[in-house]
Amino acid sequence: MAQHDDIAIIFLDVVMETDDAGLLVAKYVREELKNQFSRIVLRTGQPGQAPESRVIVEYDINDYKEKTELDNNKLFATTYAALRAYRDIQLVDKARRYQERSRQGLERVLHASANLFEQRSLKEFASGLLLQIASLLHMSEDSVLLQVDGISGMQDLVANKLDILAASGSLLGLSEMPQDVVSGIQVALSSQRSQVVNGCFIGYFPSKQDKVTLLYIQGVYDIDELDQQLLDIFSTNVSIAFENLLLDKEIEDTQAELIHRLGDVVENRSKEAANHVVRMAEFSYALGKVAGLDEYDAELLRKASPMHDLGKIAIPDSVLLKPGKLDDKEWDVMRSHAHLGAEILAGSERPLLYAAAIIAEQHHERFDGSGYPNGLKGEDIHLYARIVAIADVFDALIHKRCYKEAWPLGEVLKVIESEKGKHFDPELVDLFIANIDTMLEINERYPDA
Repeated sequence: MAQHDDIAIIFLDVVMETDDAGLLVAKYVREELKNQFSRIVLRTGQPGQAPESRVIVEYDINDYKEKTELDNNKLFATTYAALRAYRDIQLVDKARRYQERSRQGLERVLHASANLFEQRSLKEFASGLLLQIASLLHMSEDSVLLQVDGISGMQDLVANKLDILAASGSLLGLSEMPQDVVSGIQVALSSQRSQVVNGCFIGYFPSKQDKVTLLYIQGVYDIDELDQQLLDIFSTNVSIAFENLLLDKEIEDTQAELIHRLGDVVENRSKEAANHVVRMAEFSYALGKVAGLDEYDAELLRKASPMHDLGKIAIPDSVLLKPGKLDDKEWDVMRSHAHLGAEILAGSERPLLYAAAIIAEQHHERFDGSGYPNGLKGEDIHLYARIVAIADVFDALIHKRCYKEAWPLGEVLKVIESEKGKHFDPELVDLFIANIDTMLEINERYPDA
């Protein structure tokens, strides 16, 4: 019974094994099985033992008939009315479920809209639209939007990795598609057209970049021209959005790589350790995450931190590479690299370069206000710069330089701890030390060659 709320009518006698067995069955169906759909018709030969007004209220009975009045005509009318009521309740419930799915889809769309052009948000946005589409067309919510390379996908779909753009229902969250989905998609790829296969709609939408977008929806046995047009528009537009996103990502990755390589040039010129900027970026990312940065800001910090010493590119070799102690005038020149780095990066509206400019200018500021170039104090120093300051000093101390040997870990942590509230943000120091195992793993992953 728990799996069969599609049973339309249940006829019960009040007296069966016991005097109230029928009433107990009705109570079990409603309260234990939570079945509110099946229509329960109670029949009794002893109305005084089970009064109609009481049992209808207390046991959620839908109809009450005395045996003496339940002739053929009454039985037909009772059955027909119960079936009609069951049908109407099913329609109302179906409408309610479609409305709920539509609401869930809309919630996903609205939640993702704020950061639409991040890949994760775009996937959430598209998954929400899938629910909306399923609701509008009264289709199953088990659907997925995929993309494959046109040529390789047709030759060997199983070996080819399917790029899942969006999913809903039972297919949401899967890293790989079930074999029945793959088989249906293979049919559409082979025929190069949209079609219905075994009760599933597979939409086929080729693009100009040798990619094919495929929309798979279960529980579809027929589809009219208007529905087909709506699915075509949805699939094509989402596919274009993802292609544009990938192009933007390629530009952003190229920009980040150029920044990283320029950081390497600066560090090599100043005779820093070979992987200094790589480790600094990873230290900064890890510390940023535990400090509460979201993935976007933490990744921005990781990509921008290699530019912290960009201004050193304008420092003369006589100062930058001087083996001995700098005099006051030379020290002023050296300290100017923070301001020079910010000037080189200033004026860009790109988030990556803007973050890099902040880090370049502020990474030598000190929490107590004694740093340079502007003497900023406490939280007036940007969080990015406060994080980079710890990452920079940790890496400098724990690695060998031309002017010193590597320090033991215990000594390095002692120095960092002693600078709480002076050089470094106290809360960040505590987080850094609490996560030292992560930092050491990063350090081992990127040794100096």
